[in-house]
Amino acid sequence: MSKQKKKRNKQYTGAGSNAVRPQTIRVEAVQRNKAQLWWHERKRVLKPALIAAAVITIVIWLLFELLSLVFGGR
Repeated sequence: MSKQKKKRNKQYTGAGSNAVRPQTIRVEAVQRNKAQLWWHERKRVLKPALIAAAVITIVIWLLFELLSLVFGGR
């Protein structure tokens, strides 16, 4: 009687594998008013845009103040 070969039970996860990982779907059950719902749906795009607009506004204001000090506008 010969020794039987042990079966491999580890899945191959290398470059050529077609293993699909299960995706987790997260669901939020929250009651929101119209303004909160609008913000929640657009937050991903608007938040960076608002931060960039705030930074640009502050830089422009600082440049304006610096130029008014240099040229003695006041």
